[in-house]
Amino acid sequence: MHTEATGACGDAYEGGLRKVARVVLLDPEDRILLLHGHEPDDPSDNWWFTPGGGLEGEETREQAALRELVEETGITDVELGPVLWRRICSFPFAGRRWDQDEWYYLARTAQAATAAATALTELERRSVAGARWWTCEELTRAHETVYPTRLAELLRRLLDEGPPASPVTLDPEIV
Repeated sequence: MHTEATGACGDAYEGGLRKVARVVLLDPEDRILLLHGHEPDDPSDNWWFTPGGGLEGEETREQAALRELVEETGITDVELGPVLWRRICSFPFAGRRWDQDEWYYLARTAQAATAAATALTELERRSVAGARWWTCEELTRAHETVYPTRLAELLRRLLDEGPPASPVTLDPEIV
């Protein structure tokens, strides 16, 4: 099992608990935008994941979430909402171990078209193959690997009940 280590600082990450901001971006039809990633040297080892990445310098997680969204999708018309979920994960990717503290922000956009990602790191250029909007039903039926692993269930609850009163801590994913 692999997961999403790309994002700003992806090329410079050298261990420790990496602070990551991810975006659960919904369009007016409640579809979620996911990126299609793969192991840099093995495109057949692939998965879908939410946009986002590591914090740079002194930026806040909110700032990182918005920056990463622009860098990875070109989407700038975004209303950033609350933190929905938090999780700790650890996984091998691109020949090293990644230990991440991820916060997932809700965001809404009317901008359904993604632009060519122009600010990708070298690692992202080698491991991100595109983006796609998914309905909750499509996610539920998907046979592809999606991170976080319970995303279809989490999205259904979000759409049915709205954002949680405080961030929900997801089970750690350690590979």
